[in-house]
Amino acid sequence: MRVRAIQRIVGILLMLFSLTMLPPVFVGWLYDETMIHVFFIGFLVTLVVGLVLWLPVKGYDKELQLRDGFMVVVMFWVVLGVFGAFPFVLATDLSTVDAVFESLSGLTTTGATVIVGLDTLPRALLFYRQQLQWLGGMGIIVLAVAILPMLGIGGMQLYRAETPGPMKDSKLTPRITETAKALWYIYLSMTVACAGLYWLAGMTVFDAVGHSFSTVAIGGFSTHDQSIAYFDNGMIEAVAMVFMLLAGVNFALHFLVWRNLSIRPYIADPEFRVYFSMLAIIALITIAYLYLTGMYSSLEQAAFRGLFQAVSIGTTAGFTTAEYHHWPTFLPILLLLSSFIGGCAGSTGGGMKVIRVWLLIKQGMREIRRLIHPNAIFSVKVGNKPLSSRVVGAVWGFFSLYVVCFCVMGLVLTATGLDLVTAFSAVAACLNNLGPGLGEVGANYAGINATAKWVLCFAMLLGRLEIFTLLVLLTPEFWRR
Repeated sequence: MRVRAIQRIVGILLMLFSLTMLPPVFVGWLYDETMIHVFFIGFLVTLVVGLVLWLPVKGYDKELQLRDGFMVVVMFWVVLGVFGAFPFVLATDLSTVDAVFESLSGLTTTGATVIVGLDTLPRALLFYRQQLQWLGGMGIIVLAVAILPMLGIGGMQLYRAETPGPMKDSKLTPRITETAKALWYIYLSMTVACAGLYWLAGMTVFDAVGHSFSTVAIGGFSTHDQSIAYFDNGMIEAVAMVFMLLAGVNFALHFLVWRNLSIRPYIADPEFRVYFSMLAIIALITIAYLYLTGMYSSLEQAAFRGLFQAVSIGTTAGFTTAEYHHWPTFLPILLLLSSFIGGCAGSTGGGMKVIRVWLLIKQGMREIRRLIHPNAIFSVKVGNKPLSSRVVGAVWGFFSLYVVCFCVMGLVLTATGLDLVTAFSAVAACLNNLGPGLGEVGANYAGINATAKWVLCFAMLLGRLEIFTLLVLLTPEFWRR
């Protein structure tokens, strides 16, 4: 392992991350707030530490190996979560664990919060929370892939380490740098469009920009304790649903649609069709159950509340227009389970991803057919293309690790004193990068113990890095030469 190459890149990335603490300074100045020094301190500390790491190895120019890429990705997200917590520590009375939890929740686009009283916080800090989610949405590592080649550092290893799974080797353009740039152009365009529509629908400029950050990132952070329900505006909710749905789609499809000026790539993509079909089924069940149980007096109200929560939870955004954890018992569990599916591969959504769940179902159906026809040969196909046994095996391996991690962390949380509903829903919400859970964590995570919060921080990282990238560092083979 090339330690100096890793140290050099982490130093550069920390220096780049320090720049993200300057926009909140402008926001604080714009609204005449007195806490600007908090972000200056965070900026200087992060910049200095980055310089200290980078200067001794600035002349080291060897290319990264694949295992170095895994180490950089994991180290960077951990380090980023720690340094991103500085403004929370300096500007609020949050403990260290709470500040790191809030920072990681933002960067991993989980949206779980330990802060109560968002409406009273300075706008600079609120903007910083929203910005963390926007940066984490497409992955700061992908942004770095577009920038680092200009500094003489290759990015392919980082890109593959950041996006493991069936889609990891697909590229939109011949060069990885151009791929990262293409993704960010699309991401930025969607953010601008979302902010503009929020503003036209009735939000202030500040709220529109802040919520566009967390909507396109499928993060769920809001500038108000009541989330989207604060605005009580049907148009705002409609805008949120549209962009949550779009952000949950593989960004490669958005690129192809833009390049070809045709919606055919959407229609032709099997994962896209399954994604919308699953969300439609969950939404219809939610609406029908809300109306038939008398939770809402009119079908229109049940439809709007049910549709919004189905889309928000199903895409793992986590925005709320109603206290869904107080709905009839069947619905909260259904919605929480839908977050395990999440968005499409290559999207900003969390969960296991639609393509993996769909392949698991196909593989299960294949095994049933094999029981009926033992001598027949059946292949698992995506569209009309058969998949290799290696890909199918990787999906099964991912699923088994996902289940094991979920169960182990759930048991650990119950051992800390949390009840079963709170423990397992908290792990599900953090592992799927969803945010709101059930029980004690239905509204926020402020009331749970410190040990549980550290475990959930680990769960957020597992979900953001899709299990393998983080767990590979815990294997003895990784450290052998």
